Amino acid sequence: MHIEPGVVDGAKIVLSYATALAAFGFSAKASVEMIKKHGLMSLVSRSALTTLFVFAFFELLPHHAVGVSEVHLILGSTLFLIFGPAAASIGLFLGLLVQGVFFAQFDLPQYGMNVTTLLLPLFAMSVVARRIITDNTAYVDISYKQALQLSLTYQGGIVAWVAFWAFYGQGFGAENLASVATFGVAYMSVVLIEPVLDLAVLAGAKSLHRFKHSALFEARLFN
Repeated sequence: MHIEPGVVDGAKIVLSYATALAAFGFSAKASVEMIKKHGLMSLVSRSALTTLFVFAFFELLPHHAVGVSEVHLILGSTLFLIFGPAAASIGLFLGLLVQGVFFAQFDLPQYGMNVTTLLLPLFAMSVVARRIITDNTAYVDISYKQALQLSLTYQGGIVAWVAFWAFYGQGFGAENLASVATFGVAYMSVVLIEPVLDLAVLAGAKSLHRFKHSALFEARLFN
C-alpha cells in the first residue's frame, strides 16, 4: 500500500494532509476511549508492541512493487483482534513513520496518503466487527467467515484508497487504469491468506487464556 512517488504531487498532495488528519482524529478518539476503560499504560504497552509488529511486517515480510503501489502482508485485522483499534492504529502510523524515517525516506512525502490508506479501512473494519461479531462471542471464537469479512473490509478499503489516490493524481488514462487494476488483483490475493493467519493466531491465543485480564490484549479477545 505504499503509494509510489510521483503518483500524487504538487498542490494535489495537500488533500492527503487533510485525510491523514481525519485518520489521526479517529485514532485519537479510539485512544481516549481505551484510556478511559483500561488506562494509559495499557495503551502505551499495546502500542509499543503493535509498532514493533508493523515495522517488522513492512521490513521483514515479503513485499513487492505492483502497479501504482506495493503489496504488503500488513495483518491489520490480526492486530485489531489481538490489540484493539486504538493500539492497532497507533502501531500502523508509527511503524510506517519509523520505516520511512530510517529506511525509506523517499516514502515520506507520501506519508499522509499511506496513513490514510492504512487507518481509515481499519476503523471501517471496526464498525463491521461490531455488526457481525455478537457481544457474547470472544474474538478467539470467531468463524472463518467472520475473519474473511473483516479481511475483505480492510484489504478492500486499502485497494479503494490506493485507486482513489492513483486516479486523483494521474487521471483515468488507459495506462493508469491498467496499473491500478494490476495492483488491485495482486493485493486482494492477500485476502486468501489473512483470514487463515487470523484464525491461526487466534487459535494460539487460546493458550494464553490465563492472561484474559491482561492489559496487553484487547478485552474482547477472551471475553
